[in-house]
Amino acid sequence: MNFKYISFLSVILLLMSFGLPKNIQKKVDKEIKSIFSVETFKFTGVTISSDITKDLPSKFEENNLFKIEANNSLLGYAYLSQAPSKTAQFDYLVLLDKDLIVLKSKVLMYREEYGGEIGSKRWLKQFIGKKGGDTLKCGDNIIAISGATISVRSMTKAMNNLLESLKILHSKNIL
Repeated sequence: MNFKYISFLSVILLLMSFGLPKNIQKKVDKEIKSIFSVETFKFTGVTISSDITKDLPSKFEENNLFKIEANNSLLGYAYLSQAPSKTAQFDYLVLLDKDLIVLKSKVLMYREEYGGEIGSKRWLKQFIGKKGGDTLKCGDNIIAISGATISVRSMTKAMNNLLESLKILHSKNIL
C-alpha cells in the first residue's frame, strides 16, 4: 500500500477520533494542507492542565488545540473554538505557525441569517500576523461591518483572548 495513502488515512482517522463533525473536519484538513503546503501531516491534541487553563482568557478544552507536524517537524498549531453571535454560536479555526503567529483565521460554521460577513477572507485577513501581546480593537485596528456588529465584536474578543492566552502559555514554556 502507498505510504502517502496510509498517512492520509491516519490523519483522517485521527481527526475523526477527536470527534470533529465531518463537515468541520474537512474544512480544517483543507486549511492545514493549504496554509502549510503539505499533503500529509500529524494532528495531535495538546493537553494543558486545568491548573493553567482556569487562568486563561480562552477556553482550552480537550480537542481544541492541536500540534501540526510533518516529517517529525513542528509546523504550527490549530485552535478550534466557538464564539457567540446574536442568538447562536459560530465555529472558527485559527492556524498558527510554530512561533505562535496567526497564519490564518477562518469561520468554519456560521449559524445565523445576519452577520455572516465576518467569514469573508477580506475581513479575516486582518488577524494574519498577530501574535501574543497584540491588542485588537473594533473600529481601531479591526474594521467594523455594518449588520455584523455583534459578530465582529465577538470574533475580535475571541482573538484577543486567544492572543493573550498564547502569550501566557508561551511565557510558561508550555507552547
